[in-house]
Amino acid sequence: MKERKIVWLIGALSISVFGGGFSWMESVPVRRSVPVYRSETIKTPYQACWNQRVPIHRNYAGEPAAALLGGVVGGVVGHQFGRGHGRDAATIGGAALGALVGANLAETNQAVQYRVRRICETRYREHRERRLLHYKNIAWYRGHKIVTFSRSPLKWIDLHVQVSY
Repeated sequence: MKERKIVWLIGALSISVFGGGFSWMESVPVRRSVPVYRSETIKTPYQACWNQRVPIHRNYAGEPAAALLGGVVGGVVGHQFGRGHGRDAATIGGAALGALVGANLAETNQAVQYRVRRICETRYREHRERRLLHYKNIAWYRGHKIVTFSRSPLKWIDLHVQVSY
């Protein structure tokens, strides 16, 4: 009887000296594994190309030929009107007006020809996709719900059970 009391006393003292607790590993069966998904928008790039006609402009401003040609044409047309000094005035007025019209036409950019230009741009096609994130594994241990996430469904969850006093 004395030996038993001594063993109990040594056991109690060793438990209080060495931390007051103990632990063990236990495996708990998983009751349910639920896949968790996330919806994502996937953008796929593609190249869109087309041909476009582009006008090539030539500016005649600064070339006196247009004003000179307009003056000559205006003078010829003006010379058709009037008699005597009136005809001279109509010729001079027609030449002046023709020169102004010719110079004014020369300042405007007129498309001389067109060239085909290839235009390309990056565009995107979008679609929604459900992707698997992980599995939510649910188990119960002594009335407590245990949840663990993993890449695949689990059959068991390993627990580190620790009891301290």
